[in-house]
Amino acid sequence: MTALVIAEHNNASIKGATLNTVAAAAQCGGEVHVLIAGHNAGAAAAAAAQIAGVSKVIHADAPGFEHGLAENVAAQVLTIAANYSHILFPATASGKNVAPRVAAALDVAQLSDITKVIAADTFERPIYAGNAIATVQGLDATHVITVRTTGFDPAAATGGSATVETAAAAADDGKSKFMGSEIAKSDRPELTAAKIIVSGGRALGSAEKFNEVMTPLADKLGAALGASRAAVDAGYAPNDWQVGQTGKIVAPQLYIAAGISGAIQHLAGMKDSKVIVAINKDPEAPIFSVADYGLEADLFVAVPELIKVV
Repeated sequence: MTALVIAEHNNASIKGATLNTVAAAAQCGGEVHVLIAGHNAGAAAAAAAQIAGVSKVIHADAPGFEHGLAENVAAQVLTIAANYSHILFPATASGKNVAPRVAAALDVAQLSDITKVIAADTFERPIYAGNAIATVQGLDATHVITVRTTGFDPAAATGGSATVETAAAAADDGKSKFMGSEIAKSDRPELTAAKIIVSGGRALGSAEKFNEVMTPLADKLGAALGASRAAVDAGYAPNDWQVGQTGKIVAPQLYIAAGISGAIQHLAGMKDSKVIVAINKDPEAPIFSVADYGLEADLFVAVPELIKVV
């Protein structure tokens, strides 16, 4: 058995989600290969070759891969899919865009959002917003899998010595075209990679209060800023800060939730955090059920006091 990991990268370096996916692939048994489909992505291929546990990197280079268009990346995966028993993608926006195309073309069932490898064909995945864990067995010859990255510790980014093999690039099918992107720039850590996250909820009352109360705490801790869906829907915070089942799945070392009641949707996105601190004046708030430390207090008093002592 050999597993193929479809790497997420920016043509110069490997994104963190790839390391977690390699760790999951290693647990499936057999060798682990990594596909780098990019444009002028030699540096990314070299970085992938350094990942511990990877035995081969397959590098396909063409202009059509520069922006990771799903149609083109899926076509590249399909050119080599027959060589692998497992094809794994990070369960990110990019991975979830490509994986179903590959599974459909191979006429196999996709195993989504796995959090544990029990055997080469058996996995665990959360269902019902994480309230239940399903054990699923794949009966297909090829397993197409997306990996919830918070479920696996990342493989070491260095220490490996994989060979890099050049593969012929699949032709651009012309079905889609990259037109441009608007990327929010921030000096803060990226939400899904941050070690500390400070999140605010609807109780903050306004975008002005969100910024006034939460930003100084994030600055003091060097943390990323997050928000509940209710806060995002109310316009207190931008969409890319949303943590939850319909937002971003995070698992930082420290997660501070202020004014967040803890709806199922939000808990599904952050309950794997190593240490959870909840600040809420409602003693019945569901967030306290998953918190390691809970403070029943008015966040407008507690957060400024916390900033003073940090």
